[in-house]
Amino acid sequence: MALAIFDLDETLIHGDCASLWSEQMVRLGWVDGESFLRRDRELMDAYGKGHLAMEDYMAFSLEPLAGRTPEEVEHLVAPWVEDVIEPIIFSDACKAIAEHRKAGDRILVISASGTHLVKPIAKRLGIDEILGIELEVTHGVYSGNTVGTLTYREGKITRLLEWLDAEEENLEGASFYSDSRNDLPLLIKVDHPHVVNPDPVLLEHAEKAGWPIHLWT
Repeated sequence: MALAIFDLDETLIHGDCASLWSEQMVRLGWVDGESFLRRDRELMDAYGKGHLAMEDYMAFSLEPLAGRTPEEVEHLVAPWVEDVIEPIIFSDACKAIAEHRKAGDRILVISASGTHLVKPIAKRLGIDEILGIELEVTHGVYSGNTVGTLTYREGKITRLLEWLDAEEENLEGASFYSDSRNDLPLLIKVDHPHVVNPDPVLLEHAEKAGWPIHLWT
């Protein structure tokens, strides 16, 4: 049994769940729509160029959750996943997941988005095991802060190695699927890197390295 690891945003789904949740928070009336979404676009543009300090994005995007209970947020995320996320799941991603399941591989989603979004989206895909950015809960409510190493760039490797140790697993024969230049550190580390609808920087690297390039729809 080998690991089949998947990035989430723009890899399993056609979009970024954090930005889509920002739009949902506008609809819920939690934030001022125009200014909040403008700032979200600015930060996500920096992400796409590989310049984002993820701490900045999480501080911004989690502020509206501060003081809310995990149960309240979970209750609102569930229908959002069904209405907004399910229609943008790549059918080719579902096929790839099914193929790895058939091969007996252990499937893991590792994402630079918060676990309050990653976990229910992965569950919709039939995947129970995830690594994402952990949210701090204090006195029963979200504080607006994160906990531990952020699953972003090299942080994905740090968290994955911790998970492998705890699960008594290893990376022998592992596959990793991603769309982003930000995941090059982990793509380089696995035996079977796969790029999915890659950004220009990742595409150039994949072509030079001879990695499989998937155009998922």
